[in-house]
Amino acid sequence: MNIKVNSKKVKPNDVFIAIKGNTYDGHQFIDEAIKNGASSIICEYGTYSIPYVKVSNTKEYLNNYLYTHYYDKIKDITLIGITGTNGKTTSCYLLYEMLKLLNVKCAYIGTIGFYIDSKVCDLDNTTPELLDLYDMFLKCKSVGVKVIVMEVSSHALYMDRVKDFKYDYVVFTNLTADHLLLHKTMENYMNTKKKLFTKLKSNGVSISNVDDEYSSNFIFNNTITYGMNDADYNIEDYKLYMDKTIYILRLNNKKYKVRINMPGKYNIYNSVISLIILKQMGYKLNRIIKLLSKVNLPSGRMEIVKYKKNIIVIDYAHTTDAIEKVLNSGNEIKRGKIYVVVGCGGNRDKSKRKDMALVSTMLSDYVIFTNDNPRDEEPSDIINDMIHSLNKDNYEVILDRKSAIRRGIDLLDKCDMLFILGKGHEDYQIIKGIKYHLSDKEEVIKYIGEK
Repeated sequence: MNIKVNSKKVKPNDVFIAIKGNTYDGHQFIDEAIKNGASSIICEYGTYSIPYVKVSNTKEYLNNYLYTHYYDKIKDITLIGITGTNGKTTSCYLLYEMLKLLNVKCAYIGTIGFYIDSKVCDLDNTTPELLDLYDMFLKCKSVGVKVIVMEVSSHALYMDRVKDFKYDYVVFTNLTADHLLLHKTMENYMNTKKKLFTKLKSNGVSISNVDDEYSSNFIFNNTITYGMNDADYNIEDYKLYMDKTIYILRLNNKKYKVRINMPGKYNIYNSVISLIILKQMGYKLNRIIKLLSKVNLPSGRMEIVKYKKNIIVIDYAHTTDAIEKVLNSGNEIKRGKIYVVVGCGGNRDKSKRKDMALVSTMLSDYVIFTNDNPRDEEPSDIINDMIHSLNKDNYEVILDRKSAIRRGIDLLDKCDMLFILGKGHEDYQIIKGIKYHLSDKEEVIKYIGEK
């Protein structure tokens, strides 16, 4: 596809479309696009040295062009969209891995990248821009992909990044306070997430977590429900271990024993989604339950590193709800103390900072507050937002994340647990606009090797 909306990606003979976004105006980068070899420009205003066409709205022009020229080529791919505050990545990844075990040609698009034929490409956004999505879908089509599993973020729905796509399956996981810098209120946030359900094909299947307090807004005629409270797929009992979880699933008055290679009550919810969708696709439930026991979590999701008789857990939890779920899981199986390394990202919703700090100190023995992508903000200001209203003193502040991780490891005694939260699979830290390499897992393994 020779259309570009990013001037830096323009190559000779490409057409550059100048999109006016919320924080930028593509018209400012037309000169750069021309310099990089653009053959023509689609714009809303201005005069330029190469052929150009003016339209009233470049974004609408692009959307219509993509739909008209390419949608028919990809519409027969089975499309699965999962939305919610937490659980999107794990749910999508588990389903992707299970489809592969079933020998289904499939792809995954989401937080940890673009997976196709076991090849991984990093992505800038959980749900890429519409042009990038079409490019990915066309790549999928060219290699015979039959199913695409994708995370659908609230940003993507708000900004119409999935405009005109129709889904065979849509899933709601849960809703907790996040991204309120964009959405302002929980009602707005909820209504934005709800948009995904309007994109369901007429014969499509909607799936919703009945235990979530907002679930009633995501349950419609023929919606399949899952959860522990009188759901279609009802979770009746469970046992938690450090490296696995075993639970009983009831469907149509028949009970099934399910094992997953991942700790945490919340991962029961994530795994049930795969069982529902694959059963709806026609696979026998007993068969897919056996397959589920062979699948592991993606990198940075409750990833366990053993150190002497202690356990170190690396997880992406970066909301109050996610931290609470992760630490509650630790408390249910702990044999010693629980330590936490955690921070908050900069240039993001400030309202959640104190709550993240509060739940961290309430559900652990000791917390080390540190940097987590401060971006353009002053790191100490972020920490002050977190700790200023704490009524417990079981914490310290170490801004340098490497040092904080090492301090956390040093505190471990016997049968203790250290949770390093917030970054998970990410291997970078952004400080004052500069991106530095930093991987929590790498730092853990390196320091353990030195001890």
